[in-house]
Amino acid sequence: MGAIERNGFIFEPEYSVISQKGAIHVYHNGEFIEEIKFEFTGRSPKPDQIETFIHEYFRKNNI
Repeated sequence: MGAIERNGFIFEPEYSVISQKGAIHVYHNGEFIEEIKFEFTGRSPKPDQIETFIHEYFRKNNI
C-alpha cells in the first residue's frame, strides 16, 4: 500500500500483520504532522478502512 496524496497532504500507511496494528503518517508540505494509529484484521488493512481514516482526518480538522 503506497502513499496517498490529497489536498496537499501525504498519507503514508504502514502496518504489521503479526501485531494487527498500523499507522498512517500525515505530512503537509514535507513536514510530519501526525500519526493516526489503528487496528485491523486479516492480512492487511482494507483500502476502504484507510480511506475512512483520511476522510475523518479532514473532517476532524475542518480541511
